[in-house]
Amino acid sequence: MLVDQLLPDSSMQVVVPAPGQDPPGTAPQSIMALLQNLPVQRRRLQPRGFLFRAGQPCHALFMVHAGLFKTCVLSEDGRERVTGFHLRGELLGIDSFDMPTYACDAIALDTCDVWELPLSWLKGEGRDLMPCITGMLAAEIRRDWRWMLAVGTLSAERRVVTFLLDLAARLQLLGYSAHHMQLRMTRADLGSFLALQLETVTRALSHLDATGVIVVNRREIRIRDEARLRSMLACS
Repeated sequence: MLVDQLLPDSSMQVVVPAPGQDPPGTAPQSIMALLQNLPVQRRRLQPRGFLFRAGQPCHALFMVHAGLFKTCVLSEDGRERVTGFHLRGELLGIDSFDMPTYACDAIALDTCDVWELPLSWLKGEGRDLMPCITGMLAAEIRRDWRWMLAVGTLSAERRVVTFLLDLAARLQLLGYSAHHMQLRMTRADLGSFLALQLETVTRALSHLDATGVIVVNRREIRIRDEARLRSMLACS
């Protein structure tokens, strides 16, 4: 999903949505409204619980109703590579929609609730949802391209800034604060997603804290100066 060699032109800029705007890849909230009164199965997972694993038969998609998931794959050398973090209103398993098995692992990073959407149901009674699902798949493709651009062109610190601004915008869209967040993922997970070493992520956060644009307290992040954060991405 994140490829260092793609899009090498460093003059290209990554567009990070401002708070209140619909960031690329965020699932339409309309599909949750459609599902609210349907007889879908609810499932609850505890932190570190697997929703599904790569290679298991793909029988359903899952709408995140609460909590945060990470998706990951194994690289050729056997290391885990995080491919995304998924919030309420996003679909898990959508990348495997036309495959016999799931393409990645989906792991809860918090106490999570999901709504299960069996593929057999989606192709029958739930077929009215297919336009929404198609749109969400297209949005996920656009999101992947944006992160490939970030990893291929931005410095380590600017990748971290991009991630913080993107997460803030996604949280605000869900009704949470855009300036105060808890990182449910570990620094190692964040580094894996951004193609950075754990130590590099820690240094970047510490430097941003020292310059006064954010305040870091373990997993708690408070954005103090959003305008300065955005100006870091505008610099060549």
